[in-house]
Amino acid sequence: MAQVLIVVVVAVVAAGIAVVLRRRDVDAPEQGPSWAVPVQLDRADFDRPDAPWLVTVFSSATCLSCQGTWAKAQLLASDAVAVQEVEAIERKDLHDRYQVDAVPMVLVADATGAVARSFVGEPTATDLWAALAELRDPGTVPPRLHRPLTLPAR
Repeated sequence: MAQVLIVVVVAVVAAGIAVVLRRRDVDAPEQGPSWAVPVQLDRADFDRPDAPWLVTVFSSATCLSCQGTWAKAQLLASDAVAVQEVEAIERKDLHDRYQVDAVPMVLVADATGAVARSFVGEPTATDLWAALAELRDPGTVPPRLHRPLTLPAR
């Protein structure tokens, strides 16, 4: 009889501990997606490494918003601005090298390859134009169009 009583007491204590621990185990809040944005590009990896500015559109053939992003970015091409699309299948090597895991991703890099502005997702044509204009000639873009550079934490 004493053994049965001990088993019952141990079971009740174990059940009580389980209830307390379950109540303390709060589900962690869901985290939104997080994408790393490269901060430095090797200009030799891209067309026209001698151009003062590079606008790179990392894309995928299956991404509809990538098509719109590429169409907008192409309009920025000039003697001073090289514009290049880096499609995920055709240039998997560059997607892997720069750890690009979200498309479309637009990077605006200077002559040294430092990424001065970035967009994850399809930017507006105005945002693309304003970012490049402000980088090329600071102070030329009205403040309402200029948005400061913010990079996600790694």
